[in-house]
Amino acid sequence: MSSDTLAKVETSPPSPDPAGPAAPDDTPRIVPRPRLGQWTAAAVVLVLLALAATSVVRNGAFQWDVVADYFTTASVLRGLWLTLWLTAVVMALGFALGALLAIGRLSANPVLRAVSWGYIWFFRSMPILVQLLFWFNIGALYPQLFGVKTVDLLGPVTIAVIGLTLHEAAYAAEVVRGGILSVDRGQIEAAQSLGLGRWRRWRRIVLPQAMRSIVPPAGNMLIGTLKGTSIVSVIAVQDLLYSVQLVYHRTYQVIPLLMVATIWYVVVTSVLSVGQYYVERHYARGSERAR
Repeated sequence: MSSDTLAKVETSPPSPDPAGPAAPDDTPRIVPRPRLGQWTAAAVVLVLLALAATSVVRNGAFQWDVVADYFTTASVLRGLWLTLWLTAVVMALGFALGALLAIGRLSANPVLRAVSWGYIWFFRSMPILVQLLFWFNIGALYPQLFGVKTVDLLGPVTIAVIGLTLHEAAYAAEVVRGGILSVDRGQIEAAQSLGLGRWRRWRRIVLPQAMRSIVPPAGNMLIGTLKGTSIVSVIAVQDLLYSVQLVYHRTYQVIPLLMVATIWYVVVTSVLSVGQYYVERHYARGSERAR
């Protein structure tokens, strides 16, 4: 290579940077707008909650010492156990009957569809208190059933189970039917094309996906049934509410005994809510709701 060529190479200007010179950052910075209204509202709500909590704790009319004395007494715990037992039995029987009604409503048989629809319409239209009072006075219509006096056959607890179950089944049927309808029809057709039998299709395809839609309203129904069992106190079933009523009718300490029942209801519903959360997560695996 000649000296002239070397001189040209040495004195040639540097090649421009392909990326170009760094341009100054003129992009305006986005500053979030101050949300004074939201923070003010939150502060006001916290202050009101603090005042309410202070009022409840310091108000001597609540008689917290009496609440502590009766909170775990034998009569209250027996009433709590009956409430839990009644809730479990009614939910189990109600959803079993509700599932049959839901299948009837989805059936191709017009008679089954009509009967299921009529049952749901009738028992959703009748208030639960009216149903309980009707069953409590069923002896006026049928003094004997199966050769046994109705009074001896249907006690208050049995009447409570029958009335609450019939009422619960009407709502459970719609919950189950909605869950089944939420499953994409293509899933069932794909299972049929694979040669899966009806029982396997329901167990492996339909039910796991339907449970995603069934569990949330079923959890709400469970909590509603727990609280709704308090209505059986009108027919002298010794549930939690009736147990504390027996005490305050004797001691005239109405407010503290009602607080005992309230706290127990809050504790149990809180436990059920936690259980509902984990059951929902279990059936929501593989979907966005699992996050």
